[in-house]
Amino acid sequence: MIKIVLFESANDTSGTTIEAKVGQSLMKAAVGANIEGVAADCGGTLTCATCHVMVREPWLSQLPAMTDDEDGMLDFAACARHANSRLSCQIKLTEGMDGMQVDLPASQY
Repeated sequence: MIKIVLFESANDTSGTTIEAKVGQSLMKAAVGANIEGVAADCGGTLTCATCHVMVREPWLSQLPAMTDDEDGMLDFAACARHANSRLSCQIKLTEGMDGMQVDLPASQY
């Protein structure tokens, strides 16, 4: 198991730490931990953008490049995308992501 820290707002300085299994998606880990800021309406099929997150460095630069499909879907996110925006359904967790810090958008809708 690895730990991921999710921050719900700019004012959230401590975040919520969840435990996740290596190999599962960040989206499934967040949903399984009842993180309200990850709606995941499509269940991870890359047909919505309700699992939008912003991944902090140094973890962002360690992620595989996003696909064209993920890039296009982020254009439909409810909150404006940032340079570090990703869809959490497309982030497969690895041992190297232990301690990863992720910001949640103000809303997924």
